[in-house]
Amino acid sequence: MKVSVLTKTGENTGREVDLSKDVFGIEPNDHAIYLDVKQYLANQRQGTHKSKERAEIAGSTRKIKKQKGTGTARAGSIKSPVFRGGGRVFGPKPRNYSIDLNKKLKVLARKSALSYKATEKCISVLEDFTFETARTKDYVALLDGLAVSNKKTLLVLSEDDKNVLLSSRNLRKAQVTTAAQINTYDLLNADNLILLEGSIEKIQNLLTK
Repeated sequence: MKVSVLTKTGENTGREVDLSKDVFGIEPNDHAIYLDVKQYLANQRQGTHKSKERAEIAGSTRKIKKQKGTGTARAGSIKSPVFRGGGRVFGPKPRNYSIDLNKKLKVLARKSALSYKATEKCISVLEDFTFETARTKDYVALLDGLAVSNKKTLLVLSEDDKNVLLSSRNLRKAQVTTAAQINTYDLLNADNLILLEGSIEKIQNLLTK
């Protein structure tokens, strides 16, 4: 699959790059995508939720009323879950939500996501660039040149670039990552995928080795 290479202002350079069919042209596997996205979202959870059960509540151990003759159910502790201020029954406890996935399955999920983007023609390729300083105005101008300023975008760099990252940070719909850090969730969440020329070879090497 051939895609035209654009400048950061959106102009055609007259060059084309060939996107590998082994990465951008496979038959997508929806179940692999589901599992990879499920893992990503599960790994974002802190798992620090906690509520106190009756043994952890501070309160008197005195028997609060006599056993019989009250006309109501017997009660032995003010810390019982049936009373206001009592402990919670089977409340949440700190736990680890992360799950493990086979590496080959994760690679298949990323290839599937990239293939979907290629099929939908939502991939733009830009020649390698950098910003001299971190300015949000420069990144907005880049998005305007590609006519994607109102869409969710994911820009994939070949290497970390602090100025580009900081320039995009204030934009709610713009996200920047590197070829080594791409994940299925971010790929599918973006309306448009913007690849730098240098990142394409790295993505293909990472997903085909």
